[in-house]
Amino acid sequence: MPFIDLAAQYRDTRADIDAGIQRVLDHGRYIMGPEVTEMEAALADYTGGGNCISVSSGTEALLIAMMALGIGCGDEVITTPFTFAATAEMIVLAGATPVFVDIESDTCNIDARLIADKITPRTRAIIPVSLYGQPADMDEIAQLAKAHNIAVIDDAAQSFGADYKGRKSCSLATISCTSFFPSKPLGCYGDGGAIFTADDALAQACREIRVHGQSERYVHTRVGVGGRMDTLQCAVILGKLSRFDWEIEQRLAIGARYNDLLDAAGIGRVVQRDDRTSVYAQYTVFVRNRAAVQDALKIAGVPTAVHYPLPLNRQPAYSNISGGGATPRSESAAATVMSLPMHPYLCVEDQDRVVAALVEALRGTN
Repeated sequence: MPFIDLAAQYRDTRADIDAGIQRVLDHGRYIMGPEVTEMEAALADYTGGGNCISVSSGTEALLIAMMALGIGCGDEVITTPFTFAATAEMIVLAGATPVFVDIESDTCNIDARLIADKITPRTRAIIPVSLYGQPADMDEIAQLAKAHNIAVIDDAAQSFGADYKGRKSCSLATISCTSFFPSKPLGCYGDGGAIFTADDALAQACREIRVHGQSERYVHTRVGVGGRMDTLQCAVILGKLSRFDWEIEQRLAIGARYNDLLDAAGIGRVVQRDDRTSVYAQYTVFVRNRAAVQDALKIAGVPTAVHYPLPLNRQPAYSNISGGGATPRSESAAATVMSLPMHPYLCVEDQDRVVAALVEALRGTN
C-alpha cells in the first residue's frame, strides 16, 4: 500500500497532463512560457487571493515574500517551531531572527493566544503554518498583526484547497505562500510554488525579485533571486486542476472517515476546527512507543511517516540563533505524531486495513 498514490492520480489525469507537457515541448518556451501566466490566473481565480506569482518552490516563496516586505538584518519574525525547516531557514537567510511560539496541543498549529507576548519593537512579521493541511487561527492572527502594524505571511505549503470561514487558503494573509512539491495536495512533478497577495505593489515586488530583481530586461530595480517556476511544471499543475475539486472532496470524505474510525477506537488524532477544513496533506495521529508502533505497522504492510520528530528550536542549526523560550507542546507532539496513508485514491478496504493494523499495533506495544 502506498503512503501517497501519485501513480493512481497520474492514471486519472494522464490525458490532460500529457497534452499540457506536449504543448510545452512543441512551443519550446521552457522558461516563462504561456502556461506560467495561465496557471497564475487560474490559481488566483481559485483562491480569490488577488495576485498569484509562481516561483521555483514553496521555500523560495517564503524568502521572496520576506524580501518583498523588506525584512532583513535586525528584524524578528514570529513563527512555530513545529514545522519543516524551510520556515525558519528562510527567516534566517533573509537576515532576520526566528522567534518561536508554541502550538495548540490538538491542532498542532501555532497558538494565536501566545503570540502577543512575543511581539517586540523588532517584530516585522508573523508566519503561521497551516500544518497538515488545516489553516491556523488566521483572523485572530491578522487582528493582532494589524494592531502592531506588522505583516502576516501564511506558510500554506500544506493547505492549498482548504477553506477557512468561507475563504480559501492562500487568501487569508498579507502574503500567502504555497508549495507544489509532488506530495502536496496540489503537486507538480518536481519543485514549484506560488505566492498570493491582494497588494499589487507587493505582487510587483515579488515578480521582480523572482527574476533577479528585474523590472525589465537587464534593468535591476532591486536585489533578487533566480526563482522562476518552470513552464513544464506549470503545465502539470494545469493538467491536475481539472480533477482537483474532486480530489479535495475525496480528501475530506476520507479524513472524516478516519476521524470516525479512530475516535471509535479511542486513538488520539490531530483535531480539525468546525469553522475550517483540512485537506489532510498528512493524516496524523498521536501514539506512544512510536518506533515500536511503526515497526509493527511496517510488518503489517502499512507505511507511516513522522512530520516532524524534533522542533526547530531544538535543531542544531537554530537552537542558538532563535528566540521564544520553551515550547513544551511542540516537544510533546514531536515525540508522538505519526502520519498514516492519505490520498484521494485511498479505498475503504485499505483504510479499514490501516486502522485495524494500528489498533493491533497499539495493543501489542502498550
